Amino acid sequence: MPIFSCPLCLSSDTFNFYQDKQRDYHRCGVCHLVFVPTHFHLSLHAEKALYDRHQNQLDDSGYRQFLSRLANPMLARLNSPAHGLDFGCGPGPLLAKLFVEHGHQMQIFDPIYAACPEPLQSRYDFVTCTEVIEHFRQPNIELRKLFGLVKPNAMLGIMTKLVIDVDAFSRWHYKNDPTHVSFFCKDTLEWLANTFHCQLEILGKDVIIFTRSP
Repeated sequence: MPIFSCPLCLSSDTFNFYQDKQRDYHRCGVCHLVFVPTHFHLSLHAEKALYDRHQNQLDDSGYRQFLSRLANPMLARLNSPAHGLDFGCGPGPLLAKLFVEHGHQMQIFDPIYAACPEPLQSRYDFVTCTEVIEHFRQPNIELRKLFGLVKPNAMLGIMTKLVIDVDAFSRWHYKNDPTHVSFFCKDTLEWLANTFHCQLEILGKDVIIFTRSP
C-alpha cells in the first residue's frame, strides 16, 4: 500500500490505520492525525450537495442546544463586548446569533455559503469553528489560516469528535460521512497547541478551546 504524506504536519511517517468498503484511512506517526487520501475525496459539487441536505435552522431548539455546548464556555471566558468570527458558519449562522444575543460583534465566513474574503483580513478576540475541521482537505493550510485569525490572548473554539483507537474507529459513525476526511485525537490537539503556542482545554467529548499565548 502506498505511503501518503500527512496533510497536517507534512510528515511521511504515516501508516494504514483502517480500511472499510468505502475508503482507506491513514494515520500520521508524528501529529497522529487520521486522514483520508485525496483520491477518496468527493468533488466540491458533490460535497456541497450533501451540505445542502442539512436542516440547521435558526429557530431549531435542538441545534441551538448543540451549539451552546461551545458557546456557553466561551461566553463565560469573554469580556463584553468582544469581536468574533464564526468560521464555517454554514447556511444558517445560528452560532454567531448566540454571541450577538450576549452583546458581542460577529463576522461570519464560510467557503460555500458566505465566501466573502473580507472577514479573513482581520484578527479577532475569539473565533468559533463548529463541525468544520473534519472537512479540511488541506489542514496544514486551513488550520494555519484559522489560528492566524486569533489575536494574542484570544480564543479559538472548535467542535469536532475525536478519535479514540482503531477498535472504536471501526464502529464510529463519524467516519461514515464521506465529507469527513480529517480526524483528530487528543495527541493531534496537543500538537496543534504546541505548534501555534496555545493553551489547550478539552471540555467533554468534542468541545475544544485553544487560547493563544501573549
